[in-house]
Amino acid sequence: MNFLKILKKTVIDSQIYVSIMGTLFAVFFMKEQNTFRFPTILLIFITYFSGYLYTKYQYTKHFFKILALNAAAGVICAFLIIHNHNEVRLLKWFVIVVLGLLYNSFFLDVYIRKIPLLKVFYVGLVWALVNCWLTLPEFSLPIFLISFFFITALVLPFDIRDMKSDTVETFPKMIGVQNTKYIAYVLVFISVLLAIFNLKLNYGIAFFLTGIITFILIYFSENKRDDTYFSFWIETCSALPFLFLLIMEYF
Repeated sequence: MNFLKILKKTVIDSQIYVSIMGTLFAVFFMKEQNTFRFPTILLIFITYFSGYLYTKYQYTKHFFKILALNAAAGVICAFLIIHNHNEVRLLKWFVIVVLGLLYNSFFLDVYIRKIPLLKVFYVGLVWALVNCWLTLPEFSLPIFLISFFFITALVLPFDIRDMKSDTVETFPKMIGVQNTKYIAYVLVFISVLLAIFNLKLNYGIAFFLTGIITFILIYFSENKRDDTYFSFWIETCSALPFLFLLIMEYF
C-alpha cells in the first residue's frame, strides 16, 4: 500500500504520467504518418510536462521554481526544434505554448478554464494540434478530428470527478452525470469511426479496441470514485492506441 502511495505521489501527482500519456498518444499518430523521431518525442514530453507543472503549481509557493524550470524547458525545446527541424516548427510550438498559457494563467483577468463549458473543448484542441500540426509537415484534418473528439471525451469524466468542487459551470453540473456520459460516448464513437476510415488498418483496429476500453471506463466514472480512477485509468486511455499497436505488431 505504501508503495502505491509513493508511486501515485511521484509519478501521477507529479504530472509525469499525464505527460507520458500525451506523448504516447502523439507517437501513435507519428508512427502512422511515418514521422517518428526521438527529438520530437522529447520535445512533446517536455512541453506537456512543463505545461502541466505550470498549471498545477502557479498558485503555490513553488511557483517561481516552476517558472525557472519552465524557462529552462523552453530553451531546451527551442534548441531541439532549431537543431532537428526548422523555424516553421518553432513557430508551431510557440503557438501551442501560448494556447497553453491562455488556458490557465493567473496574470489574465479571464482565462479559458474560467469560461463555462469551454475547458473540455480547449484541452481537446491543444492536444489535437500537437498530433496533427506540430509533428507533421502539413496540417492533417482527420488526425485533428480524431484527436479532438477523443481527448474532449476523456476530459468529461474529470468534470464528473470535480463537479462538487468546480466553481464554473460544467456539463455534469448543468445536464447531470448520465447525460455527460452520453456526450462522451458520442464523441468517442465519432473518433473511432474517423480512425477506422482514415488510418491504416492496424492503427484503425488499435483505435477501435481503445474505444471499447474507453467506453467501459466512462460508464463507471462517478463522482464518488477515488482520484486514481481518473488520474490513472482514464488518463491511460490516451496511451492505449499506441499500446494496442505494439501488441499487434510484436505479439
